[in-house]
Formats: sequence, C-alpha cells, structure tokens
Amino acid sequence: MNEPVQAISCDFQDITGKSTLRSHHEEKTIQQLIARMNRIEGQIRGIKGMIERRVYCDDVLNQISSAQSALDGVSKLLLEKHMKSCVRERLETGDIEVVDEVLKTVFRMMR
Repeated sequence: MNEPVQAISCDFQDITGKSTLRSHHEEKTIQQLIARMNRIEGQIRGIKGMIERRVYCDDVLNQISSAQSALDGVSKLLLEKHMKSCVRERLETGDIEVVDEVLKTVFRMMR
C-alpha cells in the first residue's frame, strides 16, 4: 500500500531567518536526474577524449549533439517536476509571480 507523500514546502528559512527557495522532489526523481547527469558527464569526458585523439570532426559533432539532447531531456524532466510541485504549490498560495519566473525559464530554454 502506498503511503501518502508528505508535502514539503519549496520555501524554507536559512540560518539567518531569510526565506530561500529550494526544490523538494521525491527521492526517485533526484536519483533519475543524478543518473542522467552522470551519463552526460561520461559523454562529455568521451567527447574531450575524442578531441584529444583528434577524432574526425563530424564524429565529435555528432557526440556533442547527443550530449545536448541528453541535457535537453534532463531539462524537460526537471521542468515537468517543477511545474507539478513548486509552481503548483506557489500558485495555490496566491504567488502569481511564479508564472513570470517560469515563462522566463521556458523562453531561455527555447533559445
């Protein structure tokens, strides 16, 4: 039987008492993001090695494109989780400024 997920606020107070925003994704999501980033890190090291070995430019460019696609995948997953948790929570509290924040982020991602 699934236990209900405890809601954890995106907002917390740091040691100075100042409010700071942080993510509060489920552990499964964090592990998925970390696993993807570890694979991308390996891809980047591989690309660096290809350049050092003077591999044919087209092959290197294809690997760079693959790494960029993988980063896009991480961005999409994180954006989805952000929208379904932090953004929804802030909207429910009446904080409509979060809409402008997300729009800026999405527009930056679309460049």
